[in-house]
Amino acid sequence: MRRLSILLMLTASAAVADEGMWTPDNFPSAAIKDKYGVEIDQAWLDHARLSTVRLSMPSGGCTGSFVSPNGLILTNRHCVDACVAEHTSEEYNAWEEGHYAKHPGEELRCSATNVEFLHDLEDVTTMVHEATSGLGEVEANNVRKQTLTRLEQSCEEASEGRFKCQAVSLYNGGQHFLYTYRRYDDIRLVFAPDVEIGTFGGDPDNFNFPRWTLDMSFLRAYEEGQPIASPDYLKWRAAGADEGEAVFITGHPGSTQRQLTVAQYEFLRNVTLPNWLLRYVELRGRYRQFASQDEEAYRIVQDKLKLIENSIKIRRNELRALLDDEQMARKKRQEAALREAVTSDSALASTIYAWHQIERAQQDYLTFLEPYILVEGRGGLQGSLLGFGRILVRAAEERDKPNEKRLRGYTESSLPGLEQFVLSQAPVHPRIEELEIAFGLEKLQEWLGHDDPLVRKALGNESPRSMAARLVRETGLADPEVRRKLWEGGAKAVRKSKDPVIRLMRALEADSRALLTRYQDEYQAPIAEAQERLAAARFAVYGTSVYPDATFTFRITYGDVRGWEEKGKNVPPFTTLDQAFARATGEQPFALSQTWLDARPELDMDTRFNYVTTLDITGGNSGSPVIDAAGNVVGLAFDGNRHSISGGYWYDIEKNRAIAVHPAIMLEALDKVYGANRVLTELEFADDKD
Repeated sequence: MRRLSILLMLTASAAVADEGMWTPDNFPSAAIKDKYGVEIDQAWLDHARLSTVRLSMPSGGCTGSFVSPNGLILTNRHCVDACVAEHTSEEYNAWEEGHYAKHPGEELRCSATNVEFLHDLEDVTTMVHEATSGLGEVEANNVRKQTLTRLEQSCEEASEGRFKCQAVSLYNGGQHFLYTYRRYDDIRLVFAPDVEIGTFGGDPDNFNFPRWTLDMSFLRAYEEGQPIASPDYLKWRAAGADEGEAVFITGHPGSTQRQLTVAQYEFLRNVTLPNWLLRYVELRGRYRQFASQDEEAYRIVQDKLKLIENSIKIRRNELRALLDDEQMARKKRQEAALREAVTSDSALASTIYAWHQIERAQQDYLTFLEPYILVEGRGGLQGSLLGFGRILVRAAEERDKPNEKRLRGYTESSLPGLEQFVLSQAPVHPRIEELEIAFGLEKLQEWLGHDDPLVRKALGNESPRSMAARLVRETGLADPEVRRKLWEGGAKAVRKSKDPVIRLMRALEADSRALLTRYQDEYQAPIAEAQERLAAARFAVYGTSVYPDATFTFRITYGDVRGWEEKGKNVPPFTTLDQAFARATGEQPFALSQTWLDARPELDMDTRFNYVTTLDITGGNSGSPVIDAAGNVVGLAFDGNRHSISGGYWYDIEKNRAIAVHPAIMLEALDKVYGANRVLTELEFADDKD
């Protein structure tokens, strides 16, 4: 009875809420049927998985979904910003005006973007745990990585290059899977709205609701110069879902940390988040100052400025969440209950040391945290040019090693993504590069001190600003062809290179690797071993009735269309088009483009615009389709309310809300504002008039 009461305490919060980012092999269909009366069977789950894609681009990751049999992908406008910026120039301002390809030849290649969908998955937990059984924490950490690399390599060799294979760790190492992906590197932009409506409300409305943002776009996947066939795709339900109706999100949530120990939450609160905010709030100020210089500066910094403003708001609210005494007290009660369950079971009693092991590793990490973040983490070596340099230098050395001996980010399965990034045709803007490199070097000097050996090795007798100017002026790495020759030339070409960026990154490489080794051995290895033991204890206590943390892998969440109460007032779940025009001020970020103003007489002002659901999402779910029980698109996720930011650590059904674009406004805009009849025809909503 005592153990039962502990179990009930541990699982009570998940039992009453639409909580969880569930893996496709462990989806709670029975609980959904009990609550909502809808059947979600294996065929539904398979179709949803094969229709959902993971997008990777320089600024991070998003989700998308196939919405036609011809490789057409629905995602967010902000998920294609890098592609839009790539095709923006003085002659064609795609950033401001948007883009619509009236013909296939006008679909624009996104050189640094790829998509992939989860084809299959295999549980390899037993193989991984057997390989590390009985080993010390450092050796186990190394053997675990080597084992995962071998599994990936064997999988890709067996597929004869048709699939990308990724080892996925769930429940903090409690489970290991091998995920098999079908990948496409030729991705082209079909449609993106103008920036005014695509970002309407800007930073003031970010993570807030009500909203009126048309954060949508369409891409298309190509192979061998032709659009791919995508037999699994989602059809649209123009009317959308009703209030109270069960809805689902499929996607690739980036990262949650709901299974950390209290000590790890305290480390995030006291060290990690304040450290990050101190640096990047200052960088945001420099971006804003840069944007005020001239029209070109404003244009080229917008993508970076949007990204950093969004990130700062997230980190600030994550810090606020961890300062919430009530929620932290709840976490402490949950941890105490698990500790009691562990100590009351003789088979699990040794697990109690895992908590102490994590605390010890965190204290060890503090002794080298700053140089690790600044050098190996590149906090002091910022900018795309130094990013290219790091990859070229490190890849040249790693590619000469056997695959299983390489760093995990440089294995054979990782090289295609690295190569695509290094060889991207996206422009490198010298003015931005100089700003970012100087900023990073200033932080290196400021945080470590001018006489620190790493600082002296990096700067010599130069100031951060003069060195940044020289590197940008003298390097050839802004040219994709120069990068190609270094990539293809390997270690010999890198060693012979006199490029100043390559020489800088080579000079720091030994120190950077030493910091990485120390991080892996003194911090990563003991924590991985401790978390694996804690995961085993959780499985013993309550099995897999609790979902794993998000890992930018395929997940499904469920909930319903529902508003919430804020400061005693009800927040309705839907907004409408007429409210957007009423909110428009004519000035950024509440301006509507002339295209929308001209179309106003033709528009249905009662059209639903944005809406909220109880769906449990996080970063990486941007671009996720909201689908109904029949598998139809009823929305496009693009944000959460401010309460959802704490979702990285816990979920609150009373206030956490996911925000989506309604299908009605997407179709209304495509038809009456942009005249995108080619897209509407492909979605089966119009005759082809182009």
